[in-house]
Amino acid sequence: MKPLILITNDDGVASRGLRHLVHLAQEFGDVVVMAPDRNASGLSTSITCMRPLHAYLADKEEGVEYYACDGTPADCVKMGFEHFCPRRPDLVLSGINYGSNSSINIIYSGTMGAVLEGCLNGLQSIGFSLLSHKPEADFNACSPYIRHIIRQVLQKPLPDFTALNVNIPHLPAQQIKGIRVCRQARAAWEDSLEKRIDANGKPFWTMTGRFVCNNPDHDTDEYCLSNGYVSVVPVSPDFTCYQHIPNIKNLEL
Repeated sequence: MKPLILITNDDGVASRGLRHLVHLAQEFGDVVVMAPDRNASGLSTSITCMRPLHAYLADKEEGVEYYACDGTPADCVKMGFEHFCPRRPDLVLSGINYGSNSSINIIYSGTMGAVLEGCLNGLQSIGFSLLSHKPEADFNACSPYIRHIIRQVLQKPLPDFTALNVNIPHLPAQQIKGIRVCRQARAAWEDSLEKRIDANGKPFWTMTGRFVCNNPDHDTDEYCLSNGYVSVVPVSPDFTCYQHIPNIKNLEL
């Protein structure tokens, strides 16, 4: 039996990046798509709990049906594997995202929110992102690396409660040097909300700011990406800092 692959994203069911990932995944197994019905970027791991969810068939190609859900990326994973997959998926893929989800961006990312939801449910899960926001971004240079990672994970499953955050530099194929497994760089967004005044003289705030990562270490995703490598960071829904438990034992009563 072929592997069953559930695919989602946060850019919406019509995204070119999603279509490209679907076509690559079809080389490895049967594909079910459940993606947001509109752009759902920045929703992280949020789920819809204050209203009903709706899903419908949005498109159809040879060998794959594209279902859309009016919820979050994490909702799409829940909806997809609970109600639209004929059996438990062997793999959950999210992407290909427009723009980086490296470093601190994983905290906000809907792409990676879907990946963490899959991981929480014991599913092998991978998120793919391309470092370009251009609508006409070329995803072809990503293909060999995405194929390699999918193939390797299907052959040798990831450790329990572990998923992958894969970011790919937006470079011509011949300039991408390879893949590096690394850690998440420490970085931050500065001045992320800008105050403005509307036509009625009332203040409002809009998302802006700049991403700051000064001198990333050689073993971080930011360093690898800036030097032409695909970065692969193992991540987990378990946020516990195990190494620091002994240092705060004094808090116990």
